[in-house]
Amino acid sequence: MEMTYKDAIKMAMVEEMRRDEDVFLMGEDVGLYGGAFGVSVGMFEEFGEDRVRDTPISEAVIAGAACGAAVTGMRPIAEIMFMDFTTIAMDSIVNQAAKMRYMFGGKAKVPMVLRTPGGSGTGAAAQHSQSLEAWFCHVPGLKVVVPATPKDAKGLLKAAIRDDNPVMFIEQKTLYKTKGEVPEEDDFIIPLGKGEIKREGKDITVVSYGRMLPRVLEAAKKAAEKGIDVEVVDPRTLVPLDKEMIVESVKKTGKLLLVNEAVKTGGYIGEIAAMVAESEAFDYLDSPIVRLAGLDVPVPYNPELEAAIVPSEEKILDTLIKMVRKER
Repeated sequence: MEMTYKDAIKMAMVEEMRRDEDVFLMGEDVGLYGGAFGVSVGMFEEFGEDRVRDTPISEAVIAGAACGAAVTGMRPIAEIMFMDFTTIAMDSIVNQAAKMRYMFGGKAKVPMVLRTPGGSGTGAAAQHSQSLEAWFCHVPGLKVVVPATPKDAKGLLKAAIRDDNPVMFIEQKTLYKTKGEVPEEDDFIIPLGKGEIKREGKDITVVSYGRMLPRVLEAAKKAAEKGIDVEVVDPRTLVPLDKEMIVESVKKTGKLLLVNEAVKTGGYIGEIAAMVAESEAFDYLDSPIVRLAGLDVPVPYNPELEAAIVPSEEKILDTLIKMVRKER
């Protein structure tokens, strides 16, 4: 059935809470208010205050309590209202949740999901609009998921909730109202670490995720009108990364464009570029790998400036044309 990205996330949480009484939701205003972006509307009425828990305005408390609950046998879904505020919760995420299973030789499990909206595009300014996924990808022990479609949001969130490791589940705010087909089956799950080729092509590979993926797909359609066949790869899960899928695509096309919203310096697409350069795909490249990313500036409040700092559909299309026609 067709539904929005945010409703797909809600569906995943509701199905898993009905299936397993150890699953619960916690965060600022997730109860009666239904969450800052309305993702949990109606869940309080079904599950009550014990399983849809409003917390104090303290991200450190939210992450710490979620970590403690997970270690003692629960499966918390903790919502951090804006990704920027994970800075206040970093000790519990990075020094506790990410390391406990390793430090206790696998005897301790930390089945917690930290859902957090990230990215620009809503006029929320510099302290509420960052894309910080690369921070968490750098920490061993954390899994990092960035779904771009309603279908992927549902399937990946259900997999994350059932996982025995801490999962950072990053939701791009501008995607909440986007619509797509979503399987209604309770057992629909997308395994973490399994990417998807969203569009097959032979001339160039584009790897992208999150908010940038729809722009890449639109640019690929327009490129097709100009005789350029673009393959679009969505890793969906950044950690673990479906390296084989990316490598095989690059071996087929011989060209690689990487697109993300996060700032270019230290952005996760740089890691993907290095992985490809160190793989057997390197020998198949017939042009340099190219990165399109956000500018290295704080996110502006002004809407025109905000739009200008991240890759546009036009910029992606122009780059595709230049990369392919340079070789023709």
